[in-house]
Amino acid sequence: KHLPVEVIEYKLTDEESACPTCGDDLHVMSKEVRKELTIIPAKVKVIEHVSYVYSCRSCEKTNIETPVITAKAPKALLPKSLVSAELLAYIMNQKFVNAMPLYRQEQDFKRLGVVLSRQNLSNWIIKGTALLDPIMKKLKEELLTRQVLHADETTLEVLCEPGRPAKANSYMWVYRTSGDTKKPIVLYDYQEGRSGRFAKEYLAGFSGLLHSDGWNGYHQLEEQGVTLCGCWAHARRKFNEALIGNNSVEADSLENIGLSYCNQLFSVEKRGEKMTSEE
Repeated sequence: KHLPVEVIEYKLTDEESACPTCGDDLHVMSKEVRKELTIIPAKVKVIEHVSYVYSCRSCEKTNIETPVITAKAPKALLPKSLVSAELLAYIMNQKFVNAMPLYRQEQDFKRLGVVLSRQNLSNWIIKGTALLDPIMKKLKEELLTRQVLHADETTLEVLCEPGRPAKANSYMWVYRTSGDTKKPIVLYDYQEGRSGRFAKEYLAGFSGLLHSDGWNGYHQLEEQGVTLCGCWAHARRKFNEALIGNNSVEADSLENIGLSYCNQLFSVEKRGEKMTSEE
């Protein structure tokens, strides 16, 4: 419903609008509407920014110095580069949102008649991250003011990292707002290790509730007044593993009681997803 609509009308010509039986003019009785969805493919164009340079003819004749004034134009996004804000946003979105590698983007641009090497695309992304730093800092400031946050960390292999073997485990940490907000924030932080000090340093100034998988590294945040919350999905997994490991079938076994409690809790949460805080 929110999409723009282009209407194409098909009417009879003057010759066709005469009644085939009596010859009188036909009138519009009703209309048939058929809808179809179309798309405008990506299109690349060159924008030339031409700044005119002005000087004074009178001063050229009478003065030793002649003022030269250049009309102001927007600065280049990256100095001595062809890339525009729109193009860089497009490349970043394709890579990080749509998971399209740079070599495939390179091929895609080639089909559009534009030769852009993946090295160029990569350099633009690297330099472009500096432009996003102010946004990142602002989002982090807002993140630290929230009452409830979630954190997790996962292994990441980085090739050709100075001073480290290729198979060494690095970590991508993620910090995000809880599901109760209408303005979610999700921030990633790359680190070479899994020490809890990385979370402590990143969340310096935060003093609310931190929801995690229960890894003991997060206990370092308790020193700054953070309250840790365990994850029920991880707790349920342990009950399930115990149930399978012990071949437990008795309904009143501790494994079954724990699993049942978690399932009931999840059921309540599912019903509560669409409720207001008061409800």
